[in-house]
Amino acid sequence: MKLGFGLYKHMLNEQHYKFAKQCGATHLVIHLVDYFSHEKNNKNSASQPLGQKEGWGKAGSGEIWSLEELLRIKKEINSHGLELEAIENFDPATWYDVLLAGEKRDEQLEGLKELIRNVGKAGIPTFGYYFSLAGVASRTQGTYARGGALSVGMEDVDDTPVPNGMIWNMVYDDSVPEGFIPSCTHDEMWSRLQYFLDAIIPVAEEAGVKLAAHPDDPPLPFLKNTPRLIHQPHLYQKLIDLYPSPNNQLEFCLGTLSEMTEGNIYDSTDHYSKQGKLGYIHFRNVRGKAPSYKEVFVDEGDVDMIKILRILKKNNFQGVLIPDHTPQMTCDAPWYAGMAFAMGYMKAALKLINEAEN
Repeated sequence: MKLGFGLYKHMLNEQHYKFAKQCGATHLVIHLVDYFSHEKNNKNSASQPLGQKEGWGKAGSGEIWSLEELLRIKKEINSHGLELEAIENFDPATWYDVLLAGEKRDEQLEGLKELIRNVGKAGIPTFGYYFSLAGVASRTQGTYARGGALSVGMEDVDDTPVPNGMIWNMVYDDSVPEGFIPSCTHDEMWSRLQYFLDAIIPVAEEAGVKLAAHPDDPPLPFLKNTPRLIHQPHLYQKLIDLYPSPNNQLEFCLGTLSEMTEGNIYDSTDHYSKQGKLGYIHFRNVRGKAPSYKEVFVDEGDVDMIKILRILKKNNFQGVLIPDHTPQMTCDAPWYAGMAFAMGYMKAALKLINEAEN
């Protein structure tokens, strides 16, 4: 198993690469979508993007990330002794009609195919995605973690419909008429996902890129008046079975899976790691279940993270684990301190697991 960090777009610079290396990370998972464009979000804190009815701000230009851009970023990362493991999430502006089954769906799928080919040519092993209309929503922020550390959670369900021109919590078109995106059913969303996988997985196979699907965060059957796909652990298997392929994998978020009301996090980890379906892992801990949970430090939540590592070791998982988001500590560098704490825990826990076998 390898350890890494996830970095947002505004953190792709020397300062954060050096921080990752100094903490002992060897790999990075990066975001090229800017979730922090809304004025309520503070890039300096480097925490998680917030925003409820108004979303996270504007999506990108809709341009596909070029091979030259990907190679430049990878070269910078490699120059600091780190490996680029994955890019996480498509720009909502590049695939809104894929999610909505709109008139531009096939055109946008051609763009996504080009992107996956570019990712493969750049030698980036994995592309994470989250097939959702509402994306991440209903988050609250408070002093939820040990010692009053600032973190996020969920206290109620946001049933506000998604406005026209918004998808995945970001605005891709602010010139559309007022109103809301069309309603649909769970079956229709599964059909849209099938269409996406049928188009993209063959390209991913040719390009040597694993597509890794994130579960619904928060894991609810409906959010913002839209159906959700992966809101219980067994539904991950349904996704895998839609297109059997070694390139159809999972972005396995332990926190989100722990928040689910059914199943067992240890059984789920065992089940999917045995199949070799874990692209990479978000290693975070929570207390509670949706729709009422709090994200906490990695060592104080409901999940026994050492037990998780033992299961992964048993099933020969050799991929990357990242702390994902973590509570911010009360100091001059809240994000750095929280992430350094999580990485220190992960390094020590992994050493414990490895030495136990010797």
